Amino acid sequence: MAMQNSKTSITQQFGSYKPSKAILVWACVATAAATMIVGFNWGGWVTGGTSRTAAAAAADIARGELASAICVERFNAAPDAAAKLIEFKAITDGYKKRQFVEAGGWATMPGETAPDSRSVQGCATALAI
Repeated sequence: MAMQNSKTSITQQFGSYKPSKAILVWACVATAAATMIVGFNWGGWVTGGTSRTAAAAAADIARGELASAICVERFNAAPDAAAKLIEFKAITDGYKKRQFVEAGGWATMPGETAPDSRSVQGCATALAI
């Protein structure tokens, strides 16, 4: 019976509690801060600067992959592609393979004077397979 009275008493006390405006404001501030901490640390939220950096990096990678695919297509479309592929595969050094692709001009995109390093690397890797 005493347990029933204490539960009723706590429930009544909690129901009759009237927090001050200052306590409500600080509770809101603490909740907002906790939400931001959890969101940025574990929720995957990022700032605008971080998202712009990630988007720029993804665009560079995609541009390099596209240029690599174009390079491989240009290499295969060349009239002497079979002979060049044999010559390319005979090269063992990765740096010399990239130089071979650069010298062939397959990695240089229209409107550019020099190939992008990502496209050259990707093209050399794709051709080596």
